[in-house]
Amino acid sequence: MPAASAAAAAVTVIVGDEELLVERAVHAAVAEAGAASSETPDVHDVRAAGLRPGDLSMLTAPSLFGGGCLVVVRSAQEATKDVAAELASQLAAPPPDVTFVLTHSGAAKNKSLLTGHGGRRVDCPAVKRFGERLDFMRAEFARAERKADDGGLRALLDAVGTDLRELAAACSQLAADTSGVINQGMVARYYRGRAEATGFTVADRAVEGKLGEALAQLRWALATGVSPVLITSALAQGVRALGRVGTAARTRGADALAAELGMPPWKVDRVRQQLKGWTGEGVARAHAVVAQADAQVKGEGASPGYALERAITEIVACRSAS
Repeated sequence: MPAASAAAAAVTVIVGDEELLVERAVHAAVAEAGAASSETPDVHDVRAAGLRPGDLSMLTAPSLFGGGCLVVVRSAQEATKDVAAELASQLAAPPPDVTFVLTHSGAAKNKSLLTGHGGRRVDCPAVKRFGERLDFMRAEFARAERKADDGGLRALLDAVGTDLRELAAACSQLAADTSGVINQGMVARYYRGRAEATGFTVADRAVEGKLGEALAQLRWALATGVSPVLITSALAQGVRALGRVGTAARTRGADALAAELGMPPWKVDRVRQQLKGWTGEGVARAHAVVAQADAQVKGEGASPGYALERAITEIVACRSAS
């Protein structure tokens, strides 16, 4: 087999920073390589940052017991210069019975590893826009041979938040535990109030200056199993939305601004209402409050619940001071 053809068959590069999609692509590539081999290959799963010059040669050296070898190199953009050069050489002419699966964020560093070998490329771009998340959920339900209408998708997004792993798990649970077309009412019944007490509801009440309601929604959300990390993420998105919409031209229509900012028009209208009482200085202080809360929730603080209560109180104070 010519070298170019061998590389194409033995190399898969997975590009993007959407962790769930990258992980799924890695699993698919590994499973495909295993199915194509007459023997179960030895799998080496390594991070590029942990490799030293010569490590790849050792990993891909022929085994005394025969059989193929599959090397998964994660975050190839983190490889040192010497390791990247060694990896590029092996990708261009893979050793016999060796298959490579690379992940790369798509950043500029070591981007040359994505080309020059003729391998297969799988793109896993970040899912950021509202419509893209709806499409992701539609695809998840389609995989389970189920359907959801737009109302059900929106309700599920409100109930769970924007993290793809959380959304994928929620879609899987709903598909397994319900029947018929998944709609807004079904989602609300399934979550038994969680849809009304998500991190986004907490964030909405906080940026609107409704301290009592925000704290009550926070306690309910935590009691029903909403992750503190999702709540800090929602607070961050709520404050960030204030800044993005607040700095945009006030004369622009909701549809035009929505297209520019990657928000649905109804979200732009809501944020414009929430901006009443805020100043740029207040929004900046709220950003700092959320950043501190995020660090405390992720391990720097003793109590995530206390950190969130304090953050909400301070965010409301930032608005009041404005």
